[in-house]
Amino acid sequence: MSATVSKRTENIEGIDVYFEEYKNYHAKDTFVLIHGFLSSSFSFRHLIPYLHIHYHVISVDLPPFGQSGKHPKYKYSYENLANTIVTLVSSLGYKNFYLIGHSMGGQIALNIMLQYPEKVLKGILLCSSGYLETSKKSLKLASYLPFFNYFVYFYLAKSGVEKNVRTVVYNENIIDDEMIKGYEQPFLDKQIFIGLTKMIRDREGDLSIKQLKLIKTPCLLIWGEHDRVVPLSIGKRLARDLTNAKLIVLKDAGHLIPEEKADEVFQSIQHFIQ
Repeated sequence: MSATVSKRTENIEGIDVYFEEYKNYHAKDTFVLIHGFLSSSFSFRHLIPYLHIHYHVISVDLPPFGQSGKHPKYKYSYENLANTIVTLVSSLGYKNFYLIGHSMGGQIALNIMLQYPEKVLKGILLCSSGYLETSKKSLKLASYLPFFNYFVYFYLAKSGVEKNVRTVVYNENIIDDEMIKGYEQPFLDKQIFIGLTKMIRDREGDLSIKQLKLIKTPCLLIWGEHDRVVPLSIGKRLARDLTNAKLIVLKDAGHLIPEEKADEVFQSIQHFIQ
């Protein structure tokens, strides 16, 4: 396979966006990958090798996560994050693409499909968030208090990375030191908590049923049967409310299916797009 891998940062609309671009010179189609909350491109490390055999792949670290910027002046709304991703991908010369979103990334993927239907060939939602409301007004007001970012830090730190990882997988035997370090890495830069504080203010609610019905892009929903973060019931609702959607349920899988079931996820995607 003739291919190159580029891992770099570009400034898009005033924010540094880290992304990994895997070019396959025999490929015609491109996949854009969007990770979930408190995650990064690291979560797709098992899925990318499968995709890269056949396609170009772009995996983006959403601000303020991973190695992307955490600037407090950036607007961390789903709508703006969607705009940032499309601007980045367009700047790289890709006119359209297949779109994969995991967890919160699924909601951003839906925003892209709603705003830029001409850009997305098909959408794949992996345990996508859905039907969440915006932050409570009291929490938004509290986020303006001095040093509120330290409260965010202590709130997330009290459970710890390892405990959080155990929550998102079904088979805990797959957890190893590499996995723990990979999901811990984004939090070593304490600036992330400043970005998360701003995200509390900026994040709008998930798309409404009315908005979901406006999305005509064919969508494949893949869910872990034992997802404790975004339960299967959400997947079933999304499958009903999206105009053109199909739901696949993976047995013996939790929320982090790109980690647990990369092979099955890839096979389902291949069948769906072909």
